[in-house]
Amino acid sequence: MQESSILADAVHADQLITLTYGQLQDLVKQAAAEITEPLKEEIQDLKEKVDRLEALQEVYHGTSPQAEEFPMYRDAWEKKRTALDSLPSRVWGIEQDLSELEKTAIKPKATEPTQKTLDHLTEIAVILGAAEKRLIENQAPRAYLTRLRKEGMTFSQLSARMGLTVDRIRQLSRIAATDQRFNITWHPRRKNTKIFKLRRWDVQEL
Repeated sequence: MQESSILADAVHADQLITLTYGQLQDLVKQAAAEITEPLKEEIQDLKEKVDRLEALQEVYHGTSPQAEEFPMYRDAWEKKRTALDSLPSRVWGIEQDLSELEKTAIKPKATEPTQKTLDHLTEIAVILGAAEKRLIENQAPRAYLTRLRKEGMTFSQLSARMGLTVDRIRQLSRIAATDQRFNITWHPRRKNTKIFKLRRWDVQEL
C-alpha cells in the first residue's frame, strides 16, 4: 500500500514537471514571437525600399547587371581604362577647351562708342586743355595751375559747360575710363565727388 502511494506521488510529480516544461516552452515561443515580429516588419519595409530603389535605378540607369554579367562589365571597364590611358594628355582637355570656346563664342562683343560719344569726350579734353592754356597765357599764379591739374573739373562743372545732364557726364566717364587722355578719379577735397582730369597732368606733377 505504501509503495502504491509513492508510485502515485512520483507520477503526479512527473506530470507537474511536464506541465512546467510546456509552460516554459510556450513562454519562450511567445517571447521569441514578440522579438522577431518587429524584425519581420522591419525586414519587409527594407525589402520594399530596395524594390523602390531598384525601380528608380532602372528608370535612370537601366536594368542592374546580373551576377553572371559582372566579369563582362569588369573586362569592358579595363579595356576602356587602358584605351584612355593610351590617349595623349591633350585629349583629356578637349571638353574643357570646347567649353571655353563656347563661352567665348557667345560672349557679347563690347559696344563701340558712337561718334557722338567720341565727340563729347574730345570736347571734354578740349575744355580741360583750354582751361590750362588760359591760366598759362594769363600768367596766373602757379597755385591756380596746380589746383586745376589736381582737381580737374567735376561732373557738374562739365555738365554746365557742355549743356549736358550730369547723368550723361557720368555715362561718358565710364567710357573715358579706358581713354588714354583722361583720369577719372575722386576730388581731393570734396567727398563723393568725381572729376575729369587730363592724364598728362598727373605726369607733369610728378
